[in-house]
Amino acid sequence: MSGELAERKMRHIEACLTRDVQFQTVTTGLERVPWPYRALPEVNLDDIDLSITFLGKRLSAPLLIGAMTGGAQMAGSINRTLARAAQETGIGFMLGSQRVMLEHPEVRPSFQVRDVAPDILLVGNLGAGQLMKGYSAAEIDRAAGLVGADALALHLNPLQEAMQPGGDTHYRGALARLAEVLARCRTPVLVKEVGHGISGAVARDLSPLPLAALDVAGAGGTSWARVENWVHHGEVRWPDLCELGLPTATALRECREAAPHLPLIASGGIRSGLDMAKALSLGASVCAVALPFLPLALEGVQSVITHIERLKWELQVALFTAGAESVRPGRPDL
Repeated sequence: MSGELAERKMRHIEACLTRDVQFQTVTTGLERVPWPYRALPEVNLDDIDLSITFLGKRLSAPLLIGAMTGGAQMAGSINRTLARAAQETGIGFMLGSQRVMLEHPEVRPSFQVRDVAPDILLVGNLGAGQLMKGYSAAEIDRAAGLVGADALALHLNPLQEAMQPGGDTHYRGALARLAEVLARCRTPVLVKEVGHGISGAVARDLSPLPLAALDVAGAGGTSWARVENWVHHGEVRWPDLCELGLPTATALRECREAAPHLPLIASGGIRSGLDMAKALSLGASVCAVALPFLPLALEGVQSVITHIERLKWELQVALFTAGAESVRPGRPDL
């Protein structure tokens, strides 16, 4: 792999670890979502079942470690640590963009985690923008097959790409191209944003396509526009543009209404079990958390596991205080 590409992958990790890359003025909106409190819940805390089935895999809780990285040696170590923790705790794991792996086979090991996590729900990742540059169903199936992924996410990131010199900003005809490619895929495919949100209008456009799920990836958590500002300029040159996006709670409501048949992943600023509970109440089937796990992965598997178990316990307590005996994914009536 070219030194420039490897360096860019490392700069992404460094920016997320050392800079303030989160939204400054936009919140997820989940803080304004009410949560019921029952002083007489009529359930036992220890009896509450968090387990669900998502994309054909049983999970101990409706939780995925969100997509972050790959393509450099340090990224490979992070991915393996996160995958080990996911295996140990029975949750899912989403890989970072695999384009670099397809174009530079020498970095494939940084994405390959099945040897340490044989049982987890593993979701691969490619940029939807690459479909406009020649990628097809063959690349999607190959990317999933090379890592043993159960499904693959095609990510939408127009704002992030606009912040990169030479970014992939040609989207005209993208919906038709996506429909053409999905019709030929053997791999289950979901569509996700990277943290600026999917609106109801976009979900409505995507609704007829044969998708396995939709990850709303709303605003309020990590702004990848801010990440790119730090990486390329060493400062945030366009702070207003970096705040663009649809808050996670709004994205969930709009996508649930626009595409009622599609399972939704709630991501974008999910930071607690209560956030997870509220996202589930808005119609999500599962939640994904990314940035909080990055520094923990550098500490080791146990630090990641500890945070996973904390999120699960917080979700369990939230359900307990609402009088809910189990998780009911995708249901807005917990």
